[in-house]
Amino acid sequence: MNSLPSAAHRAFLLPVLATWLAAAPLGAQSAAAEPAPAAGDEASREAWELPRTAWGDPDLRGTWSYASLTPLQRPTQFRDEEFFTAEQAVARNEAAHAERPHVPGVIGSYNAHWFDKGRVDPSSRTSLIVDPPNGRLPPLTPQGKARAADRSRRYSGRPDSWLNFTPWMRCITYHGVPPVSTGYNNTYLIVQTPDYVAILVENIHDVRIIPLDGRPRLDEHIRQWNGDSRGRWEGDTLVVETGNFSDKTHHRFPSSKDLRAVERFTRVAEDTILNEFSIDDPATYTQPWSAVRSMPRLTDYKIYEYACHEGNYAMVNALSGARAEDRADARAE
Repeated sequence: MNSLPSAAHRAFLLPVLATWLAAAPLGAQSAAAEPAPAAGDEASREAWELPRTAWGDPDLRGTWSYASLTPLQRPTQFRDEEFFTAEQAVARNEAAHAERPHVPGVIGSYNAHWFDKGRVDPSSRTSLIVDPPNGRLPPLTPQGKARAADRSRRYSGRPDSWLNFTPWMRCITYHGVPPVSTGYNNTYLIVQTPDYVAILVENIHDVRIIPLDGRPRLDEHIRQWNGDSRGRWEGDTLVVETGNFSDKTHHRFPSSKDLRAVERFTRVAEDTILNEFSIDDPATYTQPWSAVRSMPRLTDYKIYEYACHEGNYAMVNALSGARAEDRADARAE
C-alpha cells in the first residue's frame, strides 16, 4: 500500500508550506503545551471577531496543540463523575508536569521539559468522549474483539519479523485519523488555500491534503494509511470526513479498515479551536461514538523534523536480540 501523497499533492503542499512558514516563523517553546489563554471578560468576548482569510473562510491557520491530560475514556475511578473538581484538575496537572528523578539507562527517562502532556481540558470533563454518556468506548462487536486479540498477539512477545512491529514503531504513520494525544509531539500545523486545507501532524510528519471542492471519494479499493479525507464548510465550521483506511492502519483505539471519521474544527476564540470528532465503525463497535476537545494555539513553538525511518537501529537490534534468544533457547533444549 503506497501511503505517500501523490505528485500533484506534493506539488501543492511544498510551496504553500514554505510560504506560510516564511510569513509566520515559529520560535522554540517547551514541549509541554500551556493552557489556552483566558478569553477575557464579557466585553472582550463580545468584541472578538472570528478571523477570516483573504477569501473569506474562517482562518484556522497556525500551530495548534491537541495534547490533553483528559483521557479519551473516563477512568474507572471516575465512573459516576462527568467532571473533575477544581482540586482534581489542579492535582492532575501538577502531577503530570512535576519533575521526576533521572534513571540512567532507562529509555524515556527524560525530565518534564521534553514531555508534551498538555493540561486537563478546559471543559473539566473526565473524558474526551461525550457519547456514549458514560464517557467510555462502546462495547466491541465479536469481530472487533477477535481483531483486537489478533493484534495483541502479533505485537507482543518475541518478534519474528518487522511485521511484528506497529506502523508507529516502523516509522510509517503515527496512529491514524483522528490522533489521540500521547507523551509528546501532539501538534497540528494547519495551512489553508481556497481549495484545500493541509494538516501536518508533528509526529512521523504525516500530512493530510484535504480537498474542499466536492470531488468524489477514492474508490473503495484504494486504501491509505491515514485514509482519504474530504472537507467542506458548514457555516464557520470545517467538516472533514475520512474513510478508505488500510487494514494495516492503527488508531489509538480499536478500529477496522471500514472506520469512518467525521471531524469538526471551529475557531471559538483567538487562541482556541474546538475539535469534535465522531467515529462510525460497525465492524468494531456496537454503536458510533463521539469526542470533543479544545486545541490551544501555540504562538511560540517550532516544529522540527521527526527524523524517524523504517529500518532504524531499534528494529535491527530488536530482531537481532530475538534471534539470539531463539538460539539460546535451542541450545538449552
